[in-house]
Amino acid sequence: MNSARSKWYSLGLLIAAIFVMSPAWLGGLQLDKSEFAVRRQKLMDRISDGAAVILGSQSGRQSNDFYYLTGVEVPDAVLFVDAKKRESVIFYTISERAARESGLSLDLVHDPVGTTGIERWLPAEQFNSFLTQRFISYLYRQKSAREQAIETLYTPFKPGSIGELSGILRQMTRNSWDGRVSREVAFVRHLQDEFPQVEVKDCSELIWDLRLIKSPAEIEIMRRAARIRVKALLETMKSTRPGMKEYEVAALFGFLNKKEGAQDPVFQPIISSGENHEFVHYNKNNRLLEDGDFIVFDGGPTVDYYHVDISISYPANGKFTPRQREIYEACLAVSKACLSLYKPGLTCMEVGEQARELLKKKGYDLSKDVFQKLRFFNEGGCTHPVGLDGHDAGGADLDYCGPLKPGLVFASDVFAIYPGEKLGVRVENTVLITENGCENLTVFPREISELESLMKDKGIIQLLKEAKRY
Repeated sequence: MNSARSKWYSLGLLIAAIFVMSPAWLGGLQLDKSEFAVRRQKLMDRISDGAAVILGSQSGRQSNDFYYLTGVEVPDAVLFVDAKKRESVIFYTISERAARESGLSLDLVHDPVGTTGIERWLPAEQFNSFLTQRFISYLYRQKSAREQAIETLYTPFKPGSIGELSGILRQMTRNSWDGRVSREVAFVRHLQDEFPQVEVKDCSELIWDLRLIKSPAEIEIMRRAARIRVKALLETMKSTRPGMKEYEVAALFGFLNKKEGAQDPVFQPIISSGENHEFVHYNKNNRLLEDGDFIVFDGGPTVDYYHVDISISYPANGKFTPRQREIYEACLAVSKACLSLYKPGLTCMEVGEQARELLKKKGYDLSKDVFQKLRFFNEGGCTHPVGLDGHDAGGADLDYCGPLKPGLVFASDVFAIYPGEKLGVRVENTVLITENGCENLTVFPREISELESLMKDKGIIQLLKEAKRY
């Protein structure tokens, strides 16, 4: 083998080794239909005086609340949960061709009840008549539409995704010329017009409360999502160099996630550097990385509808300056202290108080600016639940959720911004509360020595450049 061919052969082996794919993605971790049945039963327990109607999304990704209760991705589906009869009915219509084009199982076409585990299935076009028949006897009993309601119907008044809440609804409420209402509000009004004797109640938070505590099966999916994200971040970090555009870094990260079988992310990767550190959710990613830049990277995949949240901070040139080292070590110290304290029964504020005392005992001067500027220090690093959404269960803040409970998964996020210095720092992990403590789902090399050592290695982009393929 001549030297040129040998070089290409060696490069091919190296890239193949870097891109080795875990076989786990081929089948994917699938939730059993019994998991969704338990969730519907729990919802029935909370709406024992009536029934609930949950609308699925009209296209694209299934709505979180609907998916949580059914696992069905067919668009334009509707779920009717009857607490009095202790049964559910799912409505959808899909052809073999549509199922194949969407990558859905043909079993959803040929055996809806057996595939979904839902007691009854009816075509989508029968939903209106079903609902009318369900309530018609009550309507006939009323002498006047103004009399007291004798039946209760629950439905979400809010979208089940923080993305929808922060996007569509913000546009509707802040733009006085918009004039639209959300799909959920429009449905509520239609129900009230069609069935005036039926009391329509909001079940958004009832479902979000169920979503807050994760089952063992959900946790396994999130562990897999975490492994994918950490692996992608490690390789992305190694490939980062001054002279690259932020979007190059983001593109590599996206590819690495997709390569492992992840779906589209819930949000665009956030790469903050230079003057953009001031904007925590900056995602234009069009800045040219310069020597001396410090980077905060936040981004992640979707795996079987579930997410994890992890942010890393590192220098573009692979070497921390004294100031970068100072702010990073303070942020990391707080994060590690909180991780050592999370356990059931404590509130996030109590974790923050104990973390402060722990750091004082270790000799840290918490009056220094590197500690004073840190966000969520007092709250124990707790920010938001994580699960079907990056900000799960309606985006609720954890300080309103009371004591930590086993099965709760949340983002432990500590960060600070130093706009005058064009610096920012962030250490964020996804944490699971266990029976006796916690598990960090997103274990990542965090020590400065580890990060600097990793960035001495050549990343994928450097290997491709050497081969004149980039």
